[in-house]
Amino acid sequence: MEISDKLLCLFSAEVRAEEDNYVVEIPRREVETGEIEAGNTYRVALIEREIDAETGSESSGKAGTPPEPQPPVEINETRYVEIEDIGKQGDGIARVERGYVIIVPDAEVGERVKVEITEVKSNFAVGEIVEESF
Repeated sequence: MEISDKLLCLFSAEVRAEEDNYVVEIPRREVETGEIEAGNTYRVALIEREIDAETGSESSGKAGTPPEPQPPVEINETRYVEIEDIGKQGDGIARVERGYVIIVPDAEVGERVKVEITEVKSNFAVGEIVEESF
């Protein structure tokens, strides 16, 4: 499946009936840490869950639980980011899709840098500066 570069957030949710409408709730973290804002209008795509034919459970997660979203970056990937904050250890903090954090050592708030991803974890990545001020 091809996913657009314009994707702002990705999460699992139930569709429920409410009077004359169907409702999909957006998790608070997607608004607070992501690139979407309450009150704005967005396009929504719904993707059917993949169910394992043998077990009857989701193919990429434990039975009854939605699969964890994968990090939006990979090791050795190059990204252009803007440093938004400084972490407790003094490293630069950039955020990309879904509010995913990239830690950038030796970066300052407001810097726009090209980084190469050197480490990827489920909730953050580390990137080394390969070009300053793009």
